[in-house]
Amino acid sequence: MKQKIGVISLGCAKNQVNSEQMLALIREAGYELRAELTDCDAVVVNTCGFVESAKSEAIAELLECIELKSQGTLKAVIAAGCLAERYKHELLTEMPELDAVVGTGSYGEIVSVIDKVLSGEQTELYGDINAPAEETSRILTSAHGSAYIKIAEGCDNRCAYCVIPSIRGKYRSRTLDSLAAEAETLANAGVKELIVVAQDITRYGLDLYGERKLPELLRRFSAIDGIEWIRLHYLYPDEVTDALIAEVRYNPKIVKYLDIPIQHINDGILKAMNRRGDGEFIRKLFTKLRAEIPGLVLRTSVIVGLPGEGNDEFEELCEFLREYKIERAGVFPYSPEEGTPAFDMPGAVHAELSEHRAALIEELQSRIIDGWNETRLGTTFSVLIEGYDEWGECCYGRSYADSPDVDGKVYISMPNDIENKKSGGLDVGTFVSVTATDILDGDLIGELTL
Repeated sequence: MKQKIGVISLGCAKNQVNSEQMLALIREAGYELRAELTDCDAVVVNTCGFVESAKSEAIAELLECIELKSQGTLKAVIAAGCLAERYKHELLTEMPELDAVVGTGSYGEIVSVIDKVLSGEQTELYGDINAPAEETSRILTSAHGSAYIKIAEGCDNRCAYCVIPSIRGKYRSRTLDSLAAEAETLANAGVKELIVVAQDITRYGLDLYGERKLPELLRRFSAIDGIEWIRLHYLYPDEVTDALIAEVRYNPKIVKYLDIPIQHINDGILKAMNRRGDGEFIRKLFTKLRAEIPGLVLRTSVIVGLPGEGNDEFEELCEFLREYKIERAGVFPYSPEEGTPAFDMPGAVHAELSEHRAALIEELQSRIIDGWNETRLGTTFSVLIEGYDEWGECCYGRSYADSPDVDGKVYISMPNDIENKKSGGLDVGTFVSVTATDILDGDLIGELTL
């Protein structure tokens, strides 16, 4: 009988790709993959260790698995990923019940680790976090019709609040050929939307080719039959070139949606964050992008409560968001992380005040999103169908303005005759034309345009 293995993926889309690679390796080795933990011999928890909330979630998940092990439901619990890498000298000491700890440089060795722990051997494995990104197959776990493609590993930006370089290593681009081959495989598997991710996709190619290669990579992706949408996540502001702007504008497969984390707008806070460029640079960039890419939707992320952020700095950020009306924005209270320059900065902001400031920006952004959604009423656009409600009365999907898990959805009323959903082209993973008719809690409601 095959031994059964489960994989739990926590954290970001980039971590999800690593989980999908481990799933493929485990299955190729002859193990049986299972979703229910109580039906597994061993479970791999691919952890996040970026900020305090993510660490707490990862620890809670590991403790839950350890409890199942103590009850005899599981034989082995393996901690992998960012938390494992960040606390590799502490994790087994704090959680001796773990059977293995696997760092971010050793995803490709997951099968040998599973072999060992199922034989009763406790083990640790920490490979080179600066080694070239491993090229392995994947088992997709993302929504139908959509998949992330990670074009680089690690980061060289060294933001003052961020631990990623110490967890994931230096920036390492994958080759153009390997990425094109993976995109072909994804398209052949029915993927319609490629979501391009890395810690910083704008830097792609500099380390391998001595020049930025993102526009060329996007052209190679767009030449693949079956790929209809290409979505870009995590662009560093001062790496956005004219060549990239032109590619986004004129390439019809690239959705007019750019995720450009700015983190703040105040010059002093940006300098303290060790971010390149000042507030004026960001304002000019966003103005230029709006002018040169018609219909552009901008997503950003901001951090409030960094040491030294007073009321004036916070109000400048709020005023920027009111003026520029960023359609999509995530806001995060600053998380003090040991080992980062920001951890020892003077002028700490109380956690409750940081949370309060984050709530104020969320409220501000909610009004901005509602106002923008009102401008979409009566307009018609394509929607990628993702699923149906349990009664079959409506389906839901995403427009070009909506990235999975972080943005809203479009809900579509179904025909009275549910069988018409097939003839109406409403199969999951297909595109339909929808006219927006109403707004519901930040989401849109629409009708099919036949």
